[in-house]
Amino acid sequence: MTRNPYPSQPRKPAPRGRGFGAVAGMIQGQVRKAGEKRGFAVMRLLTHWSEIVGPDLATIAKPVKVGYSRDSFGATLTILTKGAHAPMVQAQLPKIRERVNSVYGYSAISNVRITQTAPVGFEEGRLSFDAEPRPPKPAVSPELRNKTAELARDVESDSLRHALEQLGQNVLGRKADPKT
Repeated sequence: MTRNPYPSQPRKPAPRGRGFGAVAGMIQGQVRKAGEKRGFAVMRLLTHWSEIVGPDLATIAKPVKVGYSRDSFGATLTILTKGAHAPMVQAQLPKIRERVNSVYGYSAISNVRITQTAPVGFEEGRLSFDAEPRPPKPAVSPELRNKTAELARDVESDSLRHALEQLGQNVLGRKADPKT
C-alpha cells in the first residue's frame, strides 16, 4: 500500500445533538399546551410582552388570559395590574389592543379587560412587578448566631455547616418573631 503524501486532517466528531435547540424542541409542545389552556394561541404575546406594549407599561401590567366567546367576533384579553395603576392602563387600552392585534396579524382582540390586585392577597392573585424592591432581611441577633453555630459545630464540611447555620437562623428566627 502506498501512503498518501498529504496527511489527512483529523476528523471532527459528528455532532451528537443540537444542544439547546433539542431541549427547546422537546418542551415546545408542553409550553404550547400550557399557554393554550390559558387562551394564548400565540405564545409570543407572553414571551415578548415588554416589546409589544413597551417597557413602561410592561412593568405595571401583565397579560393573564385570552378568552374567546361564542357570540362575538374577536377575543377578550385580560390584563392584571395593581389598583393604583389601573387608570393609567385604562387610558392606554386602544394602544394595547392595536399592538396586540399587530402581533396576531389580524383583529383577533376586540376587547381588553383589566383585572386589579392588591400587593398582598391570595397566592394566585399575587403579581410581582420588577419596580418594587424586596424588603431587607432583618438582622440576626448574636445569641441566635451563636446558638446555630453550636448546633452545627460537629459538621465537618464548611459549606454544609454554613448552610445548616443559615437554615437554623431562618427557622429559629421565625419562631422568635412575635408577628408570625
